[in-house]
Amino acid sequence: MKNILFLVLFVFSIVSPVKAETLSAADKSKVVSVITQQLQAFAVDDANTAYSFAAPIVQGAFPSIDMFMAMVKQGYQPVYRNSGYNFAESFADAVGRPAQRVIIKGVDGKTYEAIYTMQQQSDGTWKIAGCQILVLPGFNA
Repeated sequence: MKNILFLVLFVFSIVSPVKAETLSAADKSKVVSVITQQLQAFAVDDANTAYSFAAPIVQGAFPSIDMFMAMVKQGYQPVYRNSGYNFAESFADAVGRPAQRVIIKGVDGKTYEAIYTMQQQSDGTWKIAGCQILVLPGFNA
């Protein structure tokens, strides 16, 4: 499962990047909204809605909702279930893709940093193309 995720991230890294610094305030707001809606969908086990916010590259790697949800539950527990989150800054990742930091309080009492990589679709909407989770040392119960 982890190998598939790395493959997804590698393939996405060769896709033409969109510079995050060119995002309008409206696009930044849309990115926050997409992440929020996916987190809310996970919270109520609305797998269809959560999956709908995944970029085509993610849906290609996890072609069924069940596969996607299994990956999230196994590797992204703080995203799947949390006791709160706050948005931090948006930025361009190392290859120039738009990214958004989210600080998540896990139900395990630990604090996590989730870095969402975003991809704008041809219709102008934003989708989640990847997520990296790190435990924030010194912030844990």
